Amino acid sequence: MYNGVLQNSRGGMSSDFASSAEYGLMLSRRIYYGKDVKMPPLPEPVPAKSSPDSLLPTAVMVYAAVSEPASVDNPDVPSYQPYVHGRCEPPALVPLHMRGVQMEVDCWLDTAFLTVKGEWRVHCIKAGERCDCCIAVPLGEKGSLLGVEVDIHGSGRSYNTILKTTEDVKDLQRVPGGGYGGFLKSHIYTVKIPLVGGGSLLSIRVDWSQRLLYQDGQFLVNVPFSFPAYVIPVGKQLSKREKILLNVNSGIGREILCKCTSHPLKEINHNVGKLSFLYEAEVPAWSNVDFSCSYSISSNDFTGGVLLKSPSVLDFDEREMFCLYLLPGANQHRKVFKREVIFLIDISRSMEGAPLDEAKNALIATLSKLNPQDSFNILGFNEEIYSFSSSMELATQEKIANATQWLSNNLLVGDGTNILLPLQQAMKLLGETTDTIPLIFLITDGAVEDEIEVCNVMKSYLTSERSTTPRICTFGIGLYCNHYFLQMLAQLGRGHYESAYDADSVEFRMQRLFTAASSVIAANIVVDALKHLDSIELFPFLTPDLTSGCPLIISGRYEGDFLDSVKVSGIMGDMNEFTTELKVQRTKEIPLDKVLAKRQIDILTAHAWFSGSKELEEKVAKISLQTGFPSEYTNMVFLKSEIENGKKVAEPMLLKEVLGKINLQKKIDMSSQKMILLGSLGVGFGNLIGTAKNFPPGKEEPKSPEGAQILVKAATSCCSRLLDRVCCMCFIQSCSYMNDQCIIVYTQLCAGLACFECLNCCFDLWG
Repeated sequence: MYNGVLQNSRGGMSSDFASSAEYGLMLSRRIYYGKDVKMPPLPEPVPAKSSPDSLLPTAVMVYAAVSEPASVDNPDVPSYQPYVHGRCEPPALVPLHMRGVQMEVDCWLDTAFLTVKGEWRVHCIKAGERCDCCIAVPLGEKGSLLGVEVDIHGSGRSYNTILKTTEDVKDLQRVPGGGYGGFLKSHIYTVKIPLVGGGSLLSIRVDWSQRLLYQDGQFLVNVPFSFPAYVIPVGKQLSKREKILLNVNSGIGREILCKCTSHPLKEINHNVGKLSFLYEAEVPAWSNVDFSCSYSISSNDFTGGVLLKSPSVLDFDEREMFCLYLLPGANQHRKVFKREVIFLIDISRSMEGAPLDEAKNALIATLSKLNPQDSFNILGFNEEIYSFSSSMELATQEKIANATQWLSNNLLVGDGTNILLPLQQAMKLLGETTDTIPLIFLITDGAVEDEIEVCNVMKSYLTSERSTTPRICTFGIGLYCNHYFLQMLAQLGRGHYESAYDADSVEFRMQRLFTAASSVIAANIVVDALKHLDSIELFPFLTPDLTSGCPLIISGRYEGDFLDSVKVSGIMGDMNEFTTELKVQRTKEIPLDKVLAKRQIDILTAHAWFSGSKELEEKVAKISLQTGFPSEYTNMVFLKSEIENGKKVAEPMLLKEVLGKINLQKKIDMSSQKMILLGSLGVGFGNLIGTAKNFPPGKEEPKSPEGAQILVKAATSCCSRLLDRVCCMCFIQSCSYMNDQCIIVYTQLCAGLACFECLNCCFDLWG
């Protein structure tokens, strides 16, 4: 249930959040801005059957969480507002007006690091009253939140996030009733700032990283930067200034060609391998489109390099760092390997509905992209296996049409999930191959008990002496499946891993996975220089293939000396061998430890899960703390600082929620705590219970129903749509346990209290 901020899960809360935002917008109509001041525009009402995503944030935004509708008013120009009885449960979310915004984007190799700074004003709460504020951060492709800083002007209070190990925070108590941070949806993280006064100005900085997409020889940058019209501040004299700074460093000494951008960028620096652009303007309205940019590195052939970097003084690992970077180039006529593809699709009961429908649509679209000389098969699995064919079939139009019909008529859900049997059957079907790249695509939304055994069986098979072993690609849907198990399978199979935490993104991401993984242009890649080092730790530990849809990046730590150049060799799609030479250079400008951190944390976490190694878990935690990237073994916590006598003193964040004027003994005082836990930034290791109960992705375990709401009439027409949000829980929670006689007595008591203006006392006692 949405509890004012979020629940610590990726997905499932978006409709509650959107509903709260919709009611917050209705509440904002109470605000009076003065004579002849035009009211800010509101969006059209959301149709009942439409997606709630239309009111989800599409850029960094801040909301006032309003539990008391009567507190909504202009803090500068108080106006007469008819009193609205009751409370909003969950709180309505009123989007705050934004006073200014600037964003810096640093692109290194295949990763973008982003910093967004802005100012928001609590324009909707009476002066002298306070409310919680909710910061919503939409993260881009494979985004990782790195930090949030908040300064409340004039209050002396500021907040910032830091990472701590699980051991360091094990004694901290979690905030009752929801928490201070967590995922609202798979790509939206929210953080709560407690008790901000009406009229306050918030300066906020948010840092995150995201992966650059690679398509048709171009890198694509896409950053959430679309602000709705209702966050434009009201007033003719208010300045509205937005700024974007883009820095690109490819790490390769070749010319960079910038193709297109969403905003009018001006080039301010141009060197070989480096570009800088700036956009800055006084605007009548904030940006209403995401920031996007594409650029390419001029080369039709393989291109890349090897970057070396020494560890910093504070680095716990004293070994040297390296990163080998190989791009496929823009040659669209290069031959790809012939494909033998087997799709393993989970048809357990939890996949019923949207997840399975989306997976089928993606599979049908993928089949249409196969060439006639390619071959394929489809295995559906739950407790049993259902085969499209007893052997591999050529991808002719007739066979693809038959497969499409079979998917619609025969692929029906059932109980259970068995992953090992379909994998073993797929291995037998593929057999021995010489001139193809055998591909296995595993699609599942569940966790199974024998995951370690599955990995061990596949490991023994894939390390056997074969000319070309099958590549295993995995796709996880939702949070009940063990994504680290799927990543481990993909690593063992030299394949690719992808995920979709929401059913509506399954089709797009599945097709993207197939496009990236099936367009292999170079296989069995060998790097000669790695054999001559004294010691080396590789990420990933097995070298994957080079595809036309994805750069090849190999990184790690080493002892020894690199030569001035490195030879990379392998087999091309036409079965001819190739060799390319990459220049080795030391870099000071590119922070390799941070650029590679997310990739290395994921790989080591999968190995820690597979091996059960506490040493690897500790290593992941150290990398996380050192680079600022979250992990499964670290927690993000919130710290509060306050100015006392002109000095900034770090203080514990007090968990004191105002429960009422007379119920002071129930205030929560945790002044002994120095930190407050935020919701997890990881995905966890699957949920066997949820899988066994066939819960679909995004669905939580059933909770006991709460009492029905009693609606209280709002005093103004602008708040009429708030009726189903305003309730008096004291009456509900007591009446649900009373007989008729007790209800009569209780009603008379409430009437008596009302005569003495004690309804607030009643609410506090029962709330």
